[in-house]
Amino acid sequence: MIIDSSKKILIIGLGLLGGSYAMALKKKGYDVSAITLEQKSIDYALEHKLIDRGSVEVDEKLIGEADIIVFALYPHTFVQWIKKNGHLIKKGTVVTDVTGVKGCVVYEVQSLLPEGVEFIAAHPMAGREVCGVENSDDSIFKGANYIVVPTEKNTFSAIELCKSLGQELGFADVSVLPPERHDEMIGFLSQLTHCIAVALMCASDDPNLERYTGDSFRDLTRIANINDEMWSELFLANRETLLTQMDSYRTAFDRLYNCVKNADREEMRSMMRISAERRRNFDKKA
Repeated sequence: MIIDSSKKILIIGLGLLGGSYAMALKKKGYDVSAITLEQKSIDYALEHKLIDRGSVEVDEKLIGEADIIVFALYPHTFVQWIKKNGHLIKKGTVVTDVTGVKGCVVYEVQSLLPEGVEFIAAHPMAGREVCGVENSDDSIFKGANYIVVPTEKNTFSAIELCKSLGQELGFADVSVLPPERHDEMIGFLSQLTHCIAVALMCASDDPNLERYTGDSFRDLTRIANINDEMWSELFLANRETLLTQMDSYRTAFDRLYNCVKNADREEMRSMMRISAERRRNFDKKA
């Protein structure tokens, strides 16, 4: 399914992801507008031709004209916006998002929207260690994964439209997961990895680490340059799942710790072989 190029797309929240969506969609010839908090973000997006029009107000005209609305907001802000302004969305509009957790968002948003407005959740597995529309870069989608997260309330047509959006944005792989499975996967693949990077950077207060480090430490801690406001919200929104994944990691780390402590080289090598084999699957996909 290809999205009708005459569809008007509204992006609410013009940060890194919202701006990168706008950039990719404008290159495809779509009519793109935006609502965001700061005028400087609108001015930048207009100057760099990321959007056709924009507002820092809840513009009823922009909302009413939109055929597809993409919410690029923090989870709690997204829900609050829908509670306050969801009635402005016209019947027939498809709503989607970029939020990093789904269970605490999807069902509530679906219950709040007016009849005839459908919310189909999505998660672009892409980003950078910077924020703001001025860092917009649609190349972050190339080679990346995009997850569509439907519930039993979603129609086939909305799911297909959302999958097509991921393809139009340039994602290499578009998959479908229910909200609970999504949050389980994200807890392990994204949130746990950020926890490990943060913990690793907090494990030594030596002021000269950057003078001695090699690529391995830089690679492991790239995501430690973290947006604390956003990620702390995501961690707590998915708390029980994340704690389960952290426990799983601690079990594996303790196993390796005991290998070193007990000089159990065979068990250590066994873990390393499993690790190498599983990591090669990522390289094959790339």
